[in-house]
Amino acid sequence: MDTLSQLKNELQEEYQTTRKFFEVYPDNKNDFAPHEKSMKMMHLATHIAEVFEWPNTMLKTSDLDFANNDYKPKQLSTKNDLLNALDENYQSGINALENAKEDELNQTWALKNNGQELAKWSKYGSIRHSLNQITHHRAQLGVYYRLNDIPLPGSYGPSADDHNF
Repeated sequence: MDTLSQLKNELQEEYQTTRKFFEVYPDNKNDFAPHEKSMKMMHLATHIAEVFEWPNTMLKTSDLDFANNDYKPKQLSTKNDLLNALDENYQSGINALENAKEDELNQTWALKNNGQELAKWSKYGSIRHSLNQITHHRAQLGVYYRLNDIPLPGSYGPSADDHNF
């Protein structure tokens, strides 16, 4: 089985769907959040865009330690910024998958906090988890859109907002 080509295909499909969602992103709603414990809309969308890079990080490292890294989320402010970040991160993720070897997927990768292991998967499992994160957070963004009367693009088929459905 060619697992890498399947992961590339799935990342590409999620990219195309996410791009449709970002193309209707409302620039005037960056600070919208449906609840005080919810992320603001632009923070959520930025996070989704950043997940597309994760296959690159996961294939090049053995872990991510939240307490011991230089990561700082990008500060995006416009739909155009968001689309550019998505494109850049997707390219990084897809390139990593194109250059990977099948046996690399069996190596382990972990999430840690100050050395304490929070979760551990094979690199294949961690990349699958990141694809699930894209779907999960894009669904959250869809709820934000719905609450703001922004028509939803279809994800895995037509949405209730598609005129032909």
